[in-house]
This record gives sequence, structure tokens and C-alpha cells, in this order.
Amino acid sequence: MKTPVCSYGIMLVLLSLLAVLQATTALKNGIDIYSLTVDSKVSSRFAHTVVTSRVVNKAETVQEATFQMELPKKAFITNFSMIIDGVTYPGNIKEKVAAQKEYSAAVARGESAGLVKATGRNMERFQVSVNVAPEAKVTFELVYEELLKRRLGVYELLLKVQPKQLVKHLQMDIHIFEPQGISFLETESTFMTNELADALTVSQNMTKAHIRFKPTLSQQRKSPEQQDTVLNGNFIVRYDVNRTVSGGSIQIENGYFVHYFAPEGLPTIPKNVIFVIDQSGSMAGRKIQQTRDALIKIVDDLGPKDQFNLVCFNEEATQWKPSLVPASAENMKEARNFAAGIMARGGTNINDAVLLAVQLLERANKQELLPAGSVSLIILLTDGDPTVGETNRANIQKNVQEAISGQCSLFCLGFGFHVSYAFLEKLALDNGGLARRIYEDSDSALQLQDFYQEVANPLLMKVAFEYPSNAVEEVTQDNFRLLFKGSEMVVAGKLRDKGPDVLSAKVRGQLHLQNITFQTEASVAEKEEEFRSPKYIFHSFMERLWAYLTIQQLLERAVSASDSEKQALETRALSLSLNYSFVTPLTSMVVTKPEGQEESRVAEKPVENENRHRNIHVGQSFFRSHSTGDGRSRITAGTSERLSSFQRRFGPPGPLHPPRGPFLPDHMLLPDISLAPPVPEGVFHDMDLRTKETIIMAAPPPAPIQAPPVILPLPGQSVDWLCVDIKRSQGLMKLLSDPDQGVEVTGQYETEKAQFAWIEVTFKNPQLQVRASPEHVVVTRNRRSTAHKWKETLFSVIPGLKMTMDSAGLLLLTSPDKVTIGLLSWDGPGKGLRLLLQDTDRFSSHVGGALGQFYQDVLWGPPAAADDNKRTLRVQGHDHPATRELKLDYQEGLPGREISCWSVEL
Repeated sequence: MKTPVCSYGIMLVLLSLLAVLQATTALKNGIDIYSLTVDSKVSSRFAHTVVTSRVVNKAETVQEATFQMELPKKAFITNFSMIIDGVTYPGNIKEKVAAQKEYSAAVARGESAGLVKATGRNMERFQVSVNVAPEAKVTFELVYEELLKRRLGVYELLLKVQPKQLVKHLQMDIHIFEPQGISFLETESTFMTNELADALTVSQNMTKAHIRFKPTLSQQRKSPEQQDTVLNGNFIVRYDVNRTVSGGSIQIENGYFVHYFAPEGLPTIPKNVIFVIDQSGSMAGRKIQQTRDALIKIVDDLGPKDQFNLVCFNEEATQWKPSLVPASAENMKEARNFAAGIMARGGTNINDAVLLAVQLLERANKQELLPAGSVSLIILLTDGDPTVGETNRANIQKNVQEAISGQCSLFCLGFGFHVSYAFLEKLALDNGGLARRIYEDSDSALQLQDFYQEVANPLLMKVAFEYPSNAVEEVTQDNFRLLFKGSEMVVAGKLRDKGPDVLSAKVRGQLHLQNITFQTEASVAEKEEEFRSPKYIFHSFMERLWAYLTIQQLLERAVSASDSEKQALETRALSLSLNYSFVTPLTSMVVTKPEGQEESRVAEKPVENENRHRNIHVGQSFFRSHSTGDGRSRITAGTSERLSSFQRRFGPPGPLHPPRGPFLPDHMLLPDISLAPPVPEGVFHDMDLRTKETIIMAAPPPAPIQAPPVILPLPGQSVDWLCVDIKRSQGLMKLLSDPDQGVEVTGQYETEKAQFAWIEVTFKNPQLQVRASPEHVVVTRNRRSTAHKWKETLFSVIPGLKMTMDSAGLLLLTSPDKVTIGLLSWDGPGKGLRLLLQDTDRFSSHVGGALGQFYQDVLWGPPAAADDNKRTLRVQGHDHPATRELKLDYQEGLPGREISCWSVEL
């Protein structure tokens, strides 16, 4: 069938118009960001971040410029200013009530809450707009600070990169100074690509690290033909510091001290844990399934000395076992089966459920069934407010606190946004625990597992810090109920004038069966000197660290305090917030603008509650973009670039089968455009219909060529590819194992669906596990798991391993001098997970497994006498018939390409 020449002409015109639109849309409103810098200085875990954006109005009329930045929820904004025509318009931090009264008109119009909004799980969006005259320039500067909290063994600094347009000068600098010494450092990005890798430099010595990201304009472009930027996502730095058995490090700067405590090498205390699971009707569907999945995994992680039980509730609360049971293999198997059968229906009786859990612990304690020196925990998961039994939240909080009476810790997990988070937070804080929101997403089960990992390994109980009274004053919280593995306790305070030259400290706590005391001493003069030499740290930071920590703890204590105590706590927190210019839940920042523009706006700190998150609207971009033409054209063009890039990485493919006939490539597909006028009715009456009959009788299109589950490159052989088909159920398969390389690949293949249910790659050094499923990729390291959706770009560099995923869904795991392993979410014929290998010549002689066996001594038999497309492949004494067949090569991404390869069956 011939394609009309005029259609090609129309297509070329459309493509040309599209290119012009893409080139001009970016400058549609004339606002050009010519400089964007992020400077973050982390001094002894305290991060001070300055974001500076410089814009110019290149239009001939007044235009609106918008500054938008996302910052971590735990951070406090400390300053914001705009410089317009040389005049500085600062942000003034005031008491929230006073600010709202002063700007009541703005509040009434709903403007006061518009500057800072919660967005996502960990971020808040700050956004300000201002009118800019033609040719005028504006400088925006935002400053925020946060104390990085150690979680599951790492500190994490999260920066959002989202300029919305190409920026001539874009630079991020992160300086880290840790006197204890940096034990490891890793970076991760959700927008980085191999093309951007050259823009990232990381330097590190014993105590200092510098990460710089400075991409050029060409590196920022999605493609040479587009003006759109590829920079849109998270940039994460994770690190930890050196530690000793004593676990204590005292640091001193400008008259203030901070004491970090996280000892190494302590044994885990046995725990008695009861999981209280909401199975009311609102949990039906995905929530209850994810809860089941998480429970099954959590039960597997219980220690051999632990005891546990399950309580499920709707209108009534029921227990799995009459009492707590040891975490034996038999009990864990039975618990997994019970968890798998949990069904959701009925109302929500939180009061009776938690009280039943307390009664189970009390009964076990009276019967002396709890191991001596063990820790008791209750973990409550619910997605709604109480609707049955006792429904008054205050009464429930009172009942639970009286029942627990300090004998165990209660942790509350709120699933979704229909639950009163404030209610759960107070319930937890009243009883020595904490609350956490579980976000409804594909990784909700992973969130539950991760939270459990945070509290799964208690190391110390009843931890108390002691300092000489003549040495320190105004010390932050110095008594803690529990220390968990991977966390850290932080105490800060002020040194007294004319105090001793050496600051000594004692930390007392209880191990499993004994008391223990840790002692630390620090020379004031020597410690002060440590922070004088680095020029890039911001000085007097430790005083601000002390204020930040004090405010956080005062606000937390106020949640569970009586009314009179709450007033006193909030008054002191307010005073510190104003003195140190922190935007906290008690203060607001008034942002002024030039006269004649919109009235002043008020920035407030969002709080975690049930209403703030329900309708999150993305803020207005710097400009709107429009596109025309067939979307498939753009997608295919991008795919072509990925194909060539992949081919450079993986080398040439195997022999190609010639095309079956003439065809139009995808990028030649045309929109359905009719150029001729409509045909009058009846014009076909006298036409010969043989043409129509020919079309009806045309042969059906051939069945699509299938992509095999695995394609293996075989080095040293005359054939290029080996296509492996898995025809019978294998159960859990060990696909690859190379102890010399320190890598193992396992998988679960479902023959009914003809695809892998999951593939898991485990590295020995660094210790890391990557598990791919059709839904997402989960990376687990140091008991910390992170989920990544397919086709969302990822670029993670840790010592000894680089992980990258492109927008086509190709995840590559590369290590120096090691085999590269690829995982692919394939959407073509025979869709599902695919495994890829590169640099297979690096396998050692000890490689094994269902696929690894093909990298041992492989012998090819001669072609069969009757058919030279059939040969025999002898592997480790076993013969495998191999047939030359046409297969679809998925290694170069969609749409795939036909190759001729040797196919074997397992």
C-alpha cells in the first residue's frame, strides 16, 4: 500500500512546527533564570542550606516571576529575601498570632497559608511570586536549617532540583565536616543520567567531603532538539561517621556542646512485641493486602529470642494466640498463614484492641513468661478513627496510658489520611513511642517493614546522660527510654563560663541482663579548635543546633502535656523560635513586596494532620508548555537515542533476520488527517468492489516474535547470543552465583504466566540487595529499603557499586572489574521482567547456577546432518539441544528487534 506524497509533506510541516513551538515555549513569559545555586554546609550533622535564584525579565511588558523550592519537612526556614532593583525586601519572622492579626485581610482571602505547603512524604513547597518590570532583575534567597537524624545507620541530606527551565549557571555545592571521620558516603539522584555523570564530582578525605554538581546547558537538555530540562527530582547524599565501642563523641563550638551517642557492638535485647492490626472495612482491598505482605515479612525478621503475638480488630478485638509465643520456625510459619488470611470488614474499636494487647503483656509478666531484661513493644496500625466501643479520643488516650503505666512502648502507624494523626501521635508519645504516617502507595508494605526495622533491634534501656553541674547548663533532653540499632541519641547544651577545661560525661543504661556505663572526656580548647580551621562551615552553628533541638523537643513534649504545662512549653519554644529566626509551628514569616503589588504574604510551618494533605495541588510552574503532533513520534525518537546508547554499552547484537516486508517505522505514523472533501452519498454505488474484497481476503498478520526470558552473551564462541526459555516450573531458581565476584542472582519463574514473578540480585561487597518485581525495584542496604518505580530515572553511586535506571526501565548494576547485571521492565510481546548481562568475560571459574553454568566449559557439537539450524550444547556433562530461531531482542529497549539466536530450554 503506497502512502500519499502529500502526507509526508504534512508530516514534515507538523514536525517543523513542533520544533519551533518547543524552542519558543520556554521563553513564552520572558522570565529567564540565569543563575541557580544551592550551597549546603553540613557541620557535625547540622545542615545550613542557602538557595539563590537570579532571574531577569526579557519581555517588553511586566511579567510575574515565581520562586519555588521544596525543602525537607523537618527543616526550619530561617530567612527569605528578594532583591529587586537593588532594594532588599526581607522576610520578617513573627509570632503566628500577631502575624495573622496584622495581616488579617490576607488571611481572610486565604493567602496566609499559600507560601508553604506540604507536598509528598518528606517535603514542603515554598513558593513566592512577584511582578518584574521589563529588563529588571530579581534575586531570591531562601535559607533553611535542619539536624540530620540518623536512621537505620545513615544520615540523609535531601535536596530537590526543579528549575523548570534551562539555567546558564546552575551549581550545587555540599560540604560535609565530621570530626569523628566519615565512614562512608553515597549519592543518589532520581534525574541523573550517564550524560550528566560528568557534571558530578565527589571528593573526600578522613573528615571532610565535597559534592559538586555543575551541569552545562547541553547536559541539562532532555535532547539536542528540545529546550526542556532533564533536571526534575531528588538529589540525596547519605553518609555515616566512624564509631567506637564507647559510642560517645562530644563536640564543642563557640561555648556550646553536642554529645552524640551510638555505641557499636552491643548485643540486641530480646523483645516481646504485639502487632495490633486494624481489619475494619476501610482497610479492604489494597491496604489489607499490603498489610498482610508486610506482616509476613516482619514475622520472618523476628529474632530467635523474641516473643510475639497478633491482635486483629474491627468491632471486636481478637488475639491470634492465648499468650505470647517464641519466634520459632513453627510459630512463624503459623503466623504467616494467619496473616495471609486476615480479612477486612466492620467498624473500628481501637480502645479494646490496644487494651487487649496490654493485658496479654501484663498476664505474661505476672506468669513470669517474659525473658528477664527484655523489652516490650506494642505496634498499632490503623487507617481510621474509632467508630465502635469507646470513641472519645481523649478517653482512649487516658485508658491506654493508665493501662500501660510505663511498662511498655506504644508505636502508632496511621495508614493514609483518614486517620487522626494528632490522636495517634499523642497516644504514642504518652507511652514512650512515636507515630508515623504510612502513605498509600505501591510501596506501603515496604514502609511498614522499614518502620519495623527501626525498632526491631533495641540495644539499651533507660539511658541517662550525666554532666558535671559546674560545667554545663540548659541541657536538652538527657533521659531516653530506648536506644535502637542504627539510630543515635543527641544531647546539646551550653558550657558554663569559667567551667573546667575538660568536659566529662557519663551515659548509663541497661543491657539485656546488666547495667552499663560509658564515659567520655573532651578537652574544651582542642574541640573548639576543630571547628575554627574549616573555612566552609558556618560558624556558631552549634548554638543554632542546640536551639533547633530544644524547640523540636519542647513541641514534642507539648503534645502529651497537660494544658498548663503545654502553655509553658510553647511559650519557651516560641521565644527560641523568635530569637533564632526559625519558622516553626508557633511562628510565621511575613514576606513583603514592592509597593503597589499584592499585599504581604505569610509563610507558616505546615503541621502533620488529617486535613493538610488531602488536596495537594502542585504550584504553578514558571511557564506553561503546550505540545502538538502525534505523541508516538516523540516517544520513538527518544527510543532511537536510547537504542544507540544501549548498543554502545552492550556491543553489536546477533545476526538479524531480514524484515518480512516493506513497512513504515513508528516515527512515520501520521495523524488521521483528511485532505480531500467528503465524498457525496451514492458515489460508491457503481464502483467495482473487488478492491474491497481483496482487503477482506488479505492474510492475517503473522504472530509477533516473542522475547525470551533470558538472552545471554557468550564470550569466546562463534555464536553471539544464547536465548534461554524456561518451560517447566522451577520454583525458586538460583540463576547466577559467583563467590569470587561476590554476586548471586535468584528468581521465581511462573510458567503459567511465562514470566518472572521476581528477580533478586545480592552483592557481598558492598552488602546490598536489589529485588525487582513487576511493580517496582526495592534496594535494601543496612536494613534500609527504598522502592523505585520502573521508568523513573535513578542514579546511585555507593562505594563499589553504581546503580542507574533510565526512562525506558533499564536498571544497570555496575561494579569495577565485575560483571554488569541489568534488569529490565519489558512492555513488548511477552511482557515481564528480563535479565541482562554485560562484561561476562569477568566471571570467575567458580560461576554457577541455572544461567551461570553456560559460562563454564561449554562445548558446541557439530550441526545436525539434516538441519544445520540444530546443534547440541554440552554443559558440565549435560547435553542441551539448541535450535537456531528468530527471537525478539529486548536488550535495546522497545520496540525490540528481531535476532537469530540459539535457543535452549531449561
